[in-house]
Amino acid sequence: MKLLRRGGSDDSADHEVPVTGVSSAAVPDEPAPKVTVGKGRPTPKRRDAEARRRGPVAPAPTTAKEARERRKAARKSQSKEERKAAAAKRRADAAERRNRMLAGEEKYLLPRDRGPVRAYVRDLVDSRRNLVGLFMPLALVLIMSMFLGPVIQQYVTLAMFVMMLLMVIEGIYLGRLVNKKVRQRFPESTDGGFGLGWYAFVRASQIKKLRAPLPRVGPGDAV
Repeated sequence: MKLLRRGGSDDSADHEVPVTGVSSAAVPDEPAPKVTVGKGRPTPKRRDAEARRRGPVAPAPTTAKEARERRKAARKSQSKEERKAAAAKRRADAAERRNRMLAGEEKYLLPRDRGPVRAYVRDLVDSRRNLVGLFMPLALVLIMSMFLGPVIQQYVTLAMFVMMLLMVIEGIYLGRLVNKKVRQRFPESTDGGFGLGWYAFVRASQIKKLRAPLPRVGPGDAV
């Protein structure tokens, strides 16, 4: 450690005189203070961090062909066990969607079946005993009659012609009835006319156990 000594002259003021007996090691160096520096950014979420580790996400396919190629490439990169597990999951998901569609959940219905008007029409049809519901069984009888004798075929053909005429008449009546009921229940609805009548006729022509969505009411129930 050095000390300046002032004298009476300018020359003496410019000289430095060391102080004997004092070691520079006697004064310890003060430790530098520890400074904690923050990250300066928020901690990323777990899913964001995992997404960055997996790499950039490919854009959605724009065509059906591109989607098929991606599925093929994904299957090739999977093991046999992984492909089996993925197939089982797809089947389970499809079965779940079908069950919910049959139960009448709006989210899983086909576009033609969505909306309160279509649900009301289904209830109207399901609450009636319709002659057009015999269309499919009678068609099966007509096909089977083709293997019988020509005389029986003539009688069966005549009976089928009369039955089809009656079903057409009932279909016209059903279409008018449905449109009338819908106008009374939903006066502001734009759904009606031939399209709504045809929707009711097609459902009425199906076997009740095969209708989708499944009937919520039975014959004779109030709607």
